[in-house]
Amino acid sequence: MRTRLTELLGIEHPVMLAGMGGVSYSELAIAVSEAGGFGCLGASTMGDEKMEAEISAVRKGTDKPFGVDLLTAMPGGMSAQVQMIIEGGATAFVAGLGVPTEVVDQCHANNVVVVSMCGKVDHAVRAVEAGCDLVVAQGTEAGGHTGQVASFPLIPQIVDAVGDRVPVVAAGGIFDGRGLAAALALGADGIWVGTRFIATPEARGVLGYKERLLSSREDQTTVSRAYSGKTMRVVRNSYTDHFDAHPEELKKFPEQLAISYGGGTMHLGGDSFTDGVDVDKECYPAGQGVGAITELIPAADLVRLFVAEAEAALDRLSALR
Repeated sequence: MRTRLTELLGIEHPVMLAGMGGVSYSELAIAVSEAGGFGCLGASTMGDEKMEAEISAVRKGTDKPFGVDLLTAMPGGMSAQVQMIIEGGATAFVAGLGVPTEVVDQCHANNVVVVSMCGKVDHAVRAVEAGCDLVVAQGTEAGGHTGQVASFPLIPQIVDAVGDRVPVVAAGGIFDGRGLAAALALGADGIWVGTRFIATPEARGVLGYKERLLSSREDQTTVSRAYSGKTMRVVRNSYTDHFDAHPEELKKFPEQLAISYGGGTMHLGGDSFTDGVDVDKECYPAGQGVGAITELIPAADLVRLFVAEAEAALDRLSALR
């Protein structure tokens, strides 16, 4: 399945692993890249030394392309971190929560693709004007930090706005190959998948995370500022309920993020052996596609399933002509 995305990134299949902080570590990224998709490390919860080690592990585990995702909105300059990404051999830098204006030229000078996460048409336009090579149109159905516009109206509007200049990747609530087929029909060049890849053996997760995904319905997530101060779709629990009832207690990003880490309600970056996890208060980012996830499936198998199911869906549509 060839699209502008596969050509730009040098991959076989138009399936990108979301760079999820606390989840997308080297084992998961390697599995996706080796299967022909695009693996991406979620470095937002890693310190610099850990990020360097994880990049090195991916480069040792595969010779396929991969990327690294960081939060542009975090305080401090990004140039040094981006240089680590470049020197580590990553082929793409993914920017979340803002346009990485200050490092676009740095990436391009080293043949690194710049990807921007976008929740509005204006975000995508500004990203392309700043020199980004690829935009991800992420609807509010997505897990983690997300906006307010749903995927179906957002994706084609971003395609219309910038799709003649750069590839557009669809994200938000995509959990199988039907979502890939739908994304292609909307004019996108591929998909960016998060929640479905959390429910894999290779994904990192703290106590209760994967189990909660397997047991949750599609209506059991909520968009809350409780954990970071920015809108984040997570599994609803007593912690999100508290801040829904007491919004006056919320602080701005990143102060609220520090409160969550300091208060023991966010352990992203930990694993199943991490102490202090309260499963009824813990931050479990998840999209609305969670209701369709009923079992753990190896990441490489998921990549192949996405493609096979998409091809089957497109064949069904072709038969209607």
